[in-house]
Amino acid sequence: MQKTLPTFSSIAIIGKYMNQSALQQMQTDLADLARHLSAKNIKLWVEKHTAQHAELTGVNTCALEEIGEKVDLAIVMGGDGTMLSVARALMESDIPLVGINRGRFGFLTDLRAEDMLVAIDSILGGAYQTETRMLLSASIMRAGKQVHQGIAFNDIVVKSGLRLIELEVEIDGKFMHKQRGDGLILGTPTGTTAYSLSAGGPILHPNLDAIVLVPINPHTLSNRPIVLSSASKIEVRLVQVDDAQISYDGQFQLALEIGDKVLVQRASKDITLLHPSEYCYFEMLRNKLNWG
Repeated sequence: MQKTLPTFSSIAIIGKYMNQSALQQMQTDLADLARHLSAKNIKLWVEKHTAQHAELTGVNTCALEEIGEKVDLAIVMGGDGTMLSVARALMESDIPLVGINRGRFGFLTDLRAEDMLVAIDSILGGAYQTETRMLLSASIMRAGKQVHQGIAFNDIVVKSGLRLIELEVEIDGKFMHKQRGDGLILGTPTGTTAYSLSAGGPILHPNLDAIVLVPINPHTLSNRPIVLSSASKIEVRLVQVDDAQISYDGQFQLALEIGDKVLVQRASKDITLLHPSEYCYFEMLRNKLNWG
């Protein structure tokens, strides 16, 4: 649905901020975008590592964690991995995100770098689609105490590093099953085109309020993916494992122990993405997945 939000008066640019060589490769695009926005009646901020490594001078800079307090729109240049980390960092701010693809896939960063200035002008003029994407929250309980809490945009993965892992899964307090395999993916609709897809999971339209559970190389072939309501509260307990870890969007890992419980549910906040007015999810899938 096309929707016009209030005028964006303050905008942040965030590049692939933790990768110096990647920022240097996209230096020209970042400089062009910064000059283009600065020429408008817009207060511009650039994430400090982006500005430093892309050698952008004469711009206001700030840390990533401060951006949500300063702007009403963030433009992310990089790949889907960059968008994932930025979305988690800015989740509490409620500011919408626009992605310019300088990565491989671009499921989340859907503006092409060669068209970015025209596309950004259209968005600033109100010609865009607004899309809300859910996130997942996970708490790790050990001996009755919470030892870690994290957020994922794509997926939360409980996985063995060496041998088969044995897990017990409960949904809303009801026992679902015990599984043996390489692990379990708990994904959002956004994440169903990521690791979940490689593991044989279904593709869910991002407008669905759902959580998908996808076993990784299950020892029993009848153990299949299942789609749950996003209101579900999921408990995963480690029964038997030699070495295990939990990961969030594949970007943060933490070791797990036998007896740990991973409690997963929908996060309290969503992420808002802005797309060009002509954006079509199915066209994106055809292009990225090489459908006929």
